[in-house]
Amino acid sequence: QVQLAESGGGLVQAGGSLRLSCAASGRTASVYAAAWFRQAPGKEREFVATIPWSGDITIYAASVKGRFTISRDAAKKTVYLQMDSLKPKDTAVYYCAAKVRPGAANDQRMYDYWGQGTQVTVSS
Repeated sequence: QVQLAESGGGLVQAGGSLRLSCAASGRTASVYAAAWFRQAPGKEREFVATIPWSGDITIYAASVKGRFTISRDAAKKTVYLQMDSLKPKDTAVYYCAAKVRPGAANDQRMYDYWGQGTQVTVSS
């Protein structure tokens, strides 16, 4: 089992920045990749970004590309999401996820473990 714990959410004004953290514990050696998803009120959960557990190839949703940056600290077993130039439409609960095998990066069904989520609210 792998446990994921997100932190770093909060309230920020439009144009501001936040950095989310996802600390992994347990059988992290089994993790193939980690990702961030988000779910806005009344909407389905959507893919934000992904990074392999080893390696540097990152993939972003078109809506956040150029504004968000996903990164990983292998020693700390932590994945980050740096969010810049935030917009009110970025308001959502942000979830960290991890998968143990290859698969479509943006398909939440491919992910085996999920955190509890952290709220991000962007005011206009």
